[in-house]
Amino acid sequence: MTRVLIVDDHAFVRTGLTALLNAADGIVVVGECADGAEVPGVAPRVRPDVVLMDVEMPRVWGPDAARTLLTGQSAVRVLMVSASMTPRTLSDAAAAGASGYLLKGGDPKALVTAVRTIAAGGTAWPGDPASPTRGPSP
Repeated sequence: MTRVLIVDDHAFVRTGLTALLNAADGIVVVGECADGAEVPGVAPRVRPDVVLMDVEMPRVWGPDAARTLLTGQSAVRVLMVSASMTPRTLSDAAAAGASGYLLKGGDPKALVTAVRTIAAGGTAWPGDPASPTRGPSP
């Protein structure tokens, strides 16, 4: 069972992602955070395999929250999600140690596939031909 922590500042998005992932075989959402600042307190308690992390959040920017999380918990993997994609957000996500990046407007099946791929040790980057979430490069 893949354990997922969802981090997004929009309750509507968290609710939809939780429903989508909990409906997928072998995936369970174990917690939610409304901001990257909450992640260091929640992640050790719920022990996720994958953290689905929004890029743009009001208090702590997603790549910064990912970097902090991954410094303390090397076993967890991070999938960044955002409504937009720029060369800067992609490079900052990669530099923070994320394992992938998806656009929120993409296919919901691609999100489930990306979570499974990342949990298994793979990656999910736009434009990567080996990625299960192939898409346009920024």
